[in-house]
Amino acid sequence: MTARAADRARYDRATAHLDAPLAIVDLDAFDANADDLVRRAAGKPIRVASKSVRCRALLERVLGKEGFAGIMSFTLAESLWLARSGFEDVLLAYPSADRAGYAELAADPKLAAAVTVMVDDPAQLAFIDAARAGGREVVRVCLELDTSLKLLGGRVRVGARRSPLHSPAQVADMARAVARRPGFEVVGIMAYEGHIAGVGDAVAGRPLRSRAVRLMQATARRELAERRAEVVRAVRAVVPDLEFVNGGGTGSVQHTAAEDAVTEIGAGSGLYVPRLFDNYTSFSGRPAALFAQPVVRRPGVGVVTVLGGGYPASGAPGRDRLPVPYLPEGLKYDPQEGPGEVQTPLIGPPADDLLLGDKVWFRHAKAGELCERFDTLHLIEGDAVTATVPTYRGEGHTFL
Repeated sequence: MTARAADRARYDRATAHLDAPLAIVDLDAFDANADDLVRRAAGKPIRVASKSVRCRALLERVLGKEGFAGIMSFTLAESLWLARSGFEDVLLAYPSADRAGYAELAADPKLAAAVTVMVDDPAQLAFIDAARAGGREVVRVCLELDTSLKLLGGRVRVGARRSPLHSPAQVADMARAVARRPGFEVVGIMAYEGHIAGVGDAVAGRPLRSRAVRLMQATARRELAERRAEVVRAVRAVVPDLEFVNGGGTGSVQHTAAEDAVTEIGAGSGLYVPRLFDNYTSFSGRPAALFAQPVVRRPGVGVVTVLGGGYPASGAPGRDRLPVPYLPEGLKYDPQEGPGEVQTPLIGPPADDLLLGDKVWFRHAKAGELCERFDTLHLIEGDAVTATVPTYRGEGHTFL
């Protein structure tokens, strides 16, 4: 029996009393993945990206482990909810236009102490001030550095279009703009190198592309390490007591952690290890989060149909954004149909061994987005469900 077949047998036994559709997290794999992130971070704390987890119980579990500290959130409303729930260090990783949220933040000492917001433009400071509604608490601010690699005098850009702050001088000017404005305090710098941390460099069947990605990433790592160090020096000249410099992601943990200028690592997807992380040379994790769909039809030889399954992930459209049939091994989509809103035909030799009601296990393309489809996660240890916990959605929250 292969390791994957053994996992399927465990998951089927653990959930035999449950009807699909359902989602699980294998805690043995989750914990092993957490340990691997800590090992790669080499002593620097890991701030957990909540968008890649979207479950308070699992956020609490991982933050209870040595080597993890703080949350990187994705909306202001989520940040405030987490802070009210007892999480004491929440970094909002994206700018917000939530007026009501800023008013609540500026009026509550506990929230203002726990939540740090992201800015990269003086206009955002004016927006926050206009939203204060009389609140006088000092707002903690993090500055975001654009990590993209610019070549040929800026005519070629590699990396996400995020912050407009690219040079050390630009980031330092933004720090001075914050310092001049009462009611704000710069406490950190964030720089997420998505073109390094979030792009696989060993794509099956595409050796030339994989080599090109590795060359690009090596060049980008060198350029960013030098520029990030210069940015930190420039900002510390304005803000000597800077609390943190956050960088990295699941695919770049060990490389980013090696930079002296970086004080903490951001990561989250490496806990669940979705399918997009199968194509990396930098690490190898264990799939921990899966969902199961029930067989509801047997249209013919070598074909079964499962209920639902059309859960595409965000990003540039493509087959790599689709969930992948994982267990039993050997199933694949009908190329004429793909995964459907209500039903999904699957083809392959294992189909003939599946009965009505049997579970087919899938891996989502990305990590936390799976939790937008399910109210609960069944936590599996060995071959038993040991707990069932709500996702954000199960607690009544869909922040985006």
